[in-house]
Amino acid sequence: MQTEVKSTCCYCGVGCGVLIRTEGSRIVGVRGDPTHPANRGRLCTKGATLDQTLHPASRLHYPEQRPARGQAGQRIGWDEALDQAAERFAATIRQYGPDSVAFYVSGQLLTEDYYVFNKLAKGLIGTNNIDTNSRLCMSSAVAGYKLTLGVDAPPCSYADIGQAGMIMMAGANPAVAHPIVFRAIEDAKAANPALKIVVVDPRRSESAEIADLHLPIRPGSDIALFNGMLHVLIRDGLVDRAYIARHTAGFDELAGIVAGYTPQAVAELCGVPATDIEQAARWFGQGGPALSLYCQGLNQSAHGTHNNAALIHLHLATGQIGRPGAGPFSLTGQPNAMGGREVGGLSNLLSAHRDLANPAHRAEVAALWGIPAVPEKPGKSAIDLFKALKRGEVKAVWIACTNPAQSLPHQAAVREALQTAEYVVLQEAYGNTDTAAYADLLLPASAWGEKHGTVTNSERRITHVNGAVPPPGEARHDWAIVVDFARRLGRRLGVDGERLFPYVDAESIFNEHRESTRGRDLDITGLSYALLDAAGPQQWPYPEGASGGQARLYGDGVFPTADGKARFVPVQHLKTADLPDAAHPVSLLSGRMRDHWHGMSRTGTVPRLFNLEDEPVLAMHPCDMRHRGLSSGDLAQVSNGRGFTVVRVEERTGLKKGRAWMPMHWGSQFMNTPGVNAVACEATDPYSKQPELKHAAVQIAKADLPYPIAVVRRCASQAEALALLQSVRPLLGRYPYAALSLYGHRTPLVVLRAATAEPIDDGAIAGLDQLFGIDQADDAMLYVDVSKRIAKKAVARDGCLQAVRLCGETLAQSWLKQAMAEDELDAGLLSMALAPTRRAPVRVAPRHIVCKCADASDVQIRQELTAGADFSMLQEKLRCGTFCGSCVPDIRRMVAEHPPAEAVAA
Repeated sequence: MQTEVKSTCCYCGVGCGVLIRTEGSRIVGVRGDPTHPANRGRLCTKGATLDQTLHPASRLHYPEQRPARGQAGQRIGWDEALDQAAERFAATIRQYGPDSVAFYVSGQLLTEDYYVFNKLAKGLIGTNNIDTNSRLCMSSAVAGYKLTLGVDAPPCSYADIGQAGMIMMAGANPAVAHPIVFRAIEDAKAANPALKIVVVDPRRSESAEIADLHLPIRPGSDIALFNGMLHVLIRDGLVDRAYIARHTAGFDELAGIVAGYTPQAVAELCGVPATDIEQAARWFGQGGPALSLYCQGLNQSAHGTHNNAALIHLHLATGQIGRPGAGPFSLTGQPNAMGGREVGGLSNLLSAHRDLANPAHRAEVAALWGIPAVPEKPGKSAIDLFKALKRGEVKAVWIACTNPAQSLPHQAAVREALQTAEYVVLQEAYGNTDTAAYADLLLPASAWGEKHGTVTNSERRITHVNGAVPPPGEARHDWAIVVDFARRLGRRLGVDGERLFPYVDAESIFNEHRESTRGRDLDITGLSYALLDAAGPQQWPYPEGASGGQARLYGDGVFPTADGKARFVPVQHLKTADLPDAAHPVSLLSGRMRDHWHGMSRTGTVPRLFNLEDEPVLAMHPCDMRHRGLSSGDLAQVSNGRGFTVVRVEERTGLKKGRAWMPMHWGSQFMNTPGVNAVACEATDPYSKQPELKHAAVQIAKADLPYPIAVVRRCASQAEALALLQSVRPLLGRYPYAALSLYGHRTPLVVLRAATAEPIDDGAIAGLDQLFGIDQADDAMLYVDVSKRIAKKAVARDGCLQAVRLCGETLAQSWLKQAMAEDELDAGLLSMALAPTRRAPVRVAPRHIVCKCADASDVQIRQELTAGADFSMLQEKLRCGTFCGSCVPDIRRMVAEHPPAEAVAA
């Protein structure tokens, strides 16, 4: 019998509600929760395939220890594993002090998990060396809110999208990164055609396709733009002088600064027309309620805090805050980055938005926990933490639910730090991450669909997450692992760990966290698991005695500062930390793909999520490509002093000359380098300590690798595909270029692409055949040209193509993936698999999936358009564009480009 369990999605900070369908102890499906206020039943591609990410082949099942780095893990029991960890940490602390150990955790943990990690470090051990991967995405938003408004509290709600008269997306691409938010923006535009949409982004992103105005500013010139807009608002009398006088401080000093940011001067700094700057400002000041949505483009900068502040200034100067449809709204990057901020999960924070530097705050937390004191010395933030590992200052590190060997900038230094560390514990659900290679001890944790606790989304809404099935093997919940370890460590350090960690379930942890918020700006003393289950997700603050949460903050104009006034901050234009020069003339921008998440440890197990993009690609301006002798499909080396990566290049519209773009998801599990983070900038913002991941100055040169290799192998199941994927991964490092991926839907495929400077020998070719299981195929079709060192093999079974290996010439691999995945190659055309042609045989229709959620292809859509369908009819018949909206721009473009039915008939 099937049942449904309420939970949330575990990807971005929208916090979509999901209903998990189970059968016995298995998850068999997932759909959007129509009652959850964050998404009302909608899900993006990633959320719609969550049930496919828990395959046992990709999971850690038992604790493992490694006798030495690089060796295979050996299964051990939990008691032995945690005793070993406790002894190593205790010995290190006794010899070198509490600050010789550190914890690096994740915005994908539940709030309860985060809380006990924070208490373990700051309460039991006595170190503030605990940070989170949220430092990489949201810490500048935190610092920006605190600097201007007083506390880290996003003042808006998703409902404001539908009430705005003007929406500005700055450094955010919600069409790809937050598809459910983007769908709400599209709905708002459809309901109110007068709504003005401005997109600020150095490239013309997918979100910019619906913009009334796109401002492709130079990387790093955000402050100049916002100061220029404020200049226009002041000049044209569009600021709210009464609001400024009553509710803010510091305006006059800032007004003096922005007097020099004339539209003409800003146009020079930003590289956009002065008239567009004036238009954006007028729409902001006159277009009705103004709502700003912003994310990593502002945050991931060496001056990210001031980027945020400069944008918030526009709202304070016009009184566009605390009322429906208006306000500065940071879009959270991870599912529970907000929850981590609430419990003090950063090295400079304490529980309930308390500051570590505040003695009174430290005393309050010490009293709550029943300890003499919380340590005063600041902890190490993410970048500094790994530098300290490399120096040997930090000896032991505990990493949970994150993958720094893929996600941090300057990967060569990060990996050297992990290799240098004396002891590395990795607490993870997935065993094949890049970081796992450096772990001395691996601890299996529960994952989405198995966990129980709470999360907080971007609009301050807390959802009670319910586990639907038990974790596999001996995997345990994150909070339970921490509590067990804390008790064992306490006994070795002479601390009463049982008293500090008395928790028997997640709810008991939540109740203590709830008490820590009493009287604070995020007071949730009125909430409980029972209330969240009965009334649904709630926004904070929700104090004891309240009848509901608070949709918007600061409606009364009173801010949580000493005098109740918001602050204008004197901010000036600053350049990027990495400055392009003759040696590194290209600004490399990074961002997200629609169908993948972070380092792909989870989404990288689902074949269909590779159908849109199954290979790392560097997007470039055509002039930059011609200057380097590059054409689409060529390989290029991207490099600077930090490292390099080799990728395929592609000409893309939407990029200005001197700018390139590459997704941040690809790492060493799918290519032979760490990807874009090999060259990413490690410079940090002085206030938020967030690195400038979004921009790096690089050189791009054609890679002289003329000998191509491609292998496409059909698998009978996802389990077989994942096993083959794992067995091929060690091969990647043998090639100067290599990329590995899955593909398919009905039938999963494993796809390897590689290239070398010289032809590979017969032994290497035989090794490929053996690895992919096609060495014993007696009935294989072969083509060999010894003079050109071309060697091809195709294996068919029962008239169905099973595998193709192409060495020396690989043109056919561009269409073979689809043909093999969809069984579209007739038996009579199997020999075409070895043909040197990029064009598919006539009976194979080239296609790609446009709407992943509905599995609707471009072929199906064009067939319906030819039959006379319009956009709404496509949605009704194929259901494309009705789940998340991320494919809507592509579908609308296809509708616009398709000739009318009568023209086709004529």
